[in-house]
Amino acid sequence: MSTPARTSTARAFPADLTFGVATAAFQIEGASHTDGRTDSIWDAFCRVPGAVINGDDGSVACDHYHRYAEDVALMAELGVQSYRFSTSWARIRPDGGPVNQRGLDFYRRLVDELLAHGIRPWLTLYHWDLPQAIEEQGGWAARDTAERFRDYALDVNAALGDRVDVWTTLNEPWCAAFLGYLAGAHAPGRQETDAALAAGHHLMLGHGLAVQALREQRADLTLGCTLNFTVAEPLDPGSEDDRDAARRIDGQMNRFFLDPIVRGAYPEDVLADLDGLGLERVVRDGDLAVISTPIDALGVNYYHGESVSTRPPAEPFGGEAPTDRQTRSPFPAAEVFSHSQGLPTTAMGWEIQPDGLAALLTRLHTDYTGPAGIALWVTENGAAMDDRVGPDGQVEDGDREAFLLAHLDAVAGVIEAGVPVHGYFYWSLLDNFEWAWGYAKRFGLVRVDYDTQRRTPKRSARRYAEVIATRRLPDGR
Repeated sequence: MSTPARTSTARAFPADLTFGVATAAFQIEGASHTDGRTDSIWDAFCRVPGAVINGDDGSVACDHYHRYAEDVALMAELGVQSYRFSTSWARIRPDGGPVNQRGLDFYRRLVDELLAHGIRPWLTLYHWDLPQAIEEQGGWAARDTAERFRDYALDVNAALGDRVDVWTTLNEPWCAAFLGYLAGAHAPGRQETDAALAAGHHLMLGHGLAVQALREQRADLTLGCTLNFTVAEPLDPGSEDDRDAARRIDGQMNRFFLDPIVRGAYPEDVLADLDGLGLERVVRDGDLAVISTPIDALGVNYYHGESVSTRPPAEPFGGEAPTDRQTRSPFPAAEVFSHSQGLPTTAMGWEIQPDGLAALLTRLHTDYTGPAGIALWVTENGAAMDDRVGPDGQVEDGDREAFLLAHLDAVAGVIEAGVPVHGYFYWSLLDNFEWAWGYAKRFGLVRVDYDTQRRTPKRSARRYAEVIATRRLPDGR
């Protein structure tokens, strides 16, 4: 596999740029029924026949719950400056009930270990692990889940707020709402347009309520939200239909969440697309003022861009779905199809497009974060590759290394052009449970042997450590 060419001149990174790695609780912790934790929606979803490849689940995953000290030591060896992790709602408030001190104690131990190694904790409150008991009461389609999320946020802050100063409310609410409640491809596996739109709105309402409540408790916290973005371009720029396809994907993926949070309103064109589908029945007076409570940081998750059209490609493109649960758009207009741009792809079937990250960061700074005074962070960027373990047990993943360097080069380029990016987090530190793909896809800088739980840093990890140590990209890459 080849990757796009990069510059041959080494670029330096600002001294204050943070280099980090990211994970999520359900994907690595395991210990699914240890110390009081009960089912999340993902535990329940994994038991649905055909929902996850090979019937995989998160009951053990990377056993991070018991091996966190080893994993923090790995981060320290790599020179990682910050660790973005999520807390498990199902561990801290099992079944959505009273606070479980044993669950909070795990995160206290983790944070203490990070600080002891000089690694800044970056805490995400919600990375898709809603307690199953709350889902059975309506889940994110029910308005009171937003209020329960605020209460959970305050419980976590009461335990960790004295040592954790950077907080993300939500990770990728697009996936939680539209893959979970519309496509049925993610937990809870529902396929209901009105529930999906309600979930999207209530996720953002929960975000706003949590930001308000946390700000009241601690004025010095850095608070934000992490969204997943795409860069959608029309296959044929001269085609009105293709231009409209790109607009609709931009509206669904990017602006549906970004505009209410930063601008306090849903985009007019998106509202027109959704007219009559139910969003108007869940938005109440005052909601958007809550959702647009000022934040300090916007997390940017970027994996690939796309070329879109209303016409299907001659050959299927975009990567095979892990199951028969296909993603559907909430928009009633014509379907949108992705087309190959002729770029190399990852093991997910996603095209490798580092210039898309540069374009995205520039747009966000110009149109959103710059005018609003919000700090811009790349909170996820990474690649699943078809890793091969050598006879010596090592993984020489040159393709992932090239992906990493190309995207770091894009970040360096936009910083040089005046876009103030504050940090970059690679996804993921470890190979882990990749949602509906189970353990079939590996994103990690560190290989995990799921039979033995042995951790082995890959070639890409060694290269990332070199970049962090020198704060430069290598020459001649």
